[in-house]
Amino acid sequence: MRPGTATAGAVRAAALLLGLAGLADTLWHGVAEPGNALAFGALVALGELARRGAHPEEREPAPLAAAAALAYALLGDDAGATTTHGVLQVVAVACAGGLAGIIPHIARGRGPDPDQLARRVLTVGFAALCFQPLYNAGAATDRLGLGAAYALFLLLVLVLTGLCDAVLAALLLRARTGYPYGPLLRDELRALLGIGSAVCATGVVMALGVTAAGLWALPLLAVPLLLTQISFRRYAAVRTVNRQTIASLARATEIAGCTPPGHARRVAALSTAVGRELGLGGTELTVLEYAALMHDIGQLSLVDPVAGGATALLPAEDQRRIALLGGEVVRMTGVPAAVARIVERQADPYREQPLPARIVRAVNAYDDLAGEDAAAALEALELLRLGTARDYHPEVVACLARVLARGGTPGVTSVPTG
Repeated sequence: MRPGTATAGAVRAAALLLGLAGLADTLWHGVAEPGNALAFGALVALGELARRGAHPEEREPAPLAAAAALAYALLGDDAGATTTHGVLQVVAVACAGGLAGIIPHIARGRGPDPDQLARRVLTVGFAALCFQPLYNAGAATDRLGLGAAYALFLLLVLVLTGLCDAVLAALLLRARTGYPYGPLLRDELRALLGIGSAVCATGVVMALGVTAAGLWALPLLAVPLLLTQISFRRYAAVRTVNRQTIASLARATEIAGCTPPGHARRVAALSTAVGRELGLGGTELTVLEYAALMHDIGQLSLVDPVAGGATALLPAEDQRRIALLGGEVVRMTGVPAAVARIVERQADPYREQPLPARIVRAVNAYDDLAGEDAAAALEALELLRLGTARDYHPEVVACLARVLARGGTPGVTSVPTG
């Protein structure tokens, strides 16, 4: 069992109980302001329907649904009329609208990630809990009015909600991957500046728009986020094509017989895991992955292939020559210049290397020595430890050992603990 699995189960259970409580309470007491509930529920359902074509790596595949649910959680007046819906009705509307929107995806066998649904329910419930009791008691409007101070109060609630969502996202990702919690939380907090800020801003604007103009403001305010979602999908598609192109280029060394089958893929997967363990995230991890995939591409420029493709066993001068040739090839492919620099510097003395180059060097050496032979894994790791005085950075080797002891990554030979 990975660390944090029990925590992830508790998060999902809490979301399920909150959703059931919201639906049961709303059915028992009836729906307050049915028009508002129907409008926001329909917008949530539309946002879930628009998740079609979402890429697995998207942090928020249904931003319109998230924004609409947050807007309902922060809804006070409706065109001057006071609303009376509470926290549990907000949760019920978010759940009902979400279920209506995801049924077609489930029917096609492409249901959403349960973790994302759990986060949605809990964060919307948190936002409603921060706002609705104060509004229904009159404390929010009596002290702040409906001007700038009120808008700042809504923004403060959304900041707290964003922090809550980041904590939950990092917890669930740790349970799924076993990566350290700190770097994962940092990545989630960085993501708040991207799609997270767009969702939060749209939620506030929707709530204020309905307060001023009524439900007619909803369709007008939903269009920009839908257009942003379409643009992001196109950007994500381009990134996917780029990654596939780089992976195809990396396989050229295998097709040419320069490296063993699967070597580049294993080095990339394990380098990414080690990078996360050492605190890399976002763009840094992407650059590291690309460099790890293409780290051996310099072998295509050699007249005589390296026996078995194991560059870690070559003299230092030959390793540097192959690395420099690889950097030249990588620059011709149009990938970011940072990738070429890592490929070039992977054979430098580790005290002069940037962290990504240290990772690629150590992981490449491990895979060259161990490959897919479980019996050789411990011996390979021991050789890396012996080389920490000159060839491999001690912290990187220690981190690699921790990742391997946890089970490594799919397709990578791991080592037992102890």
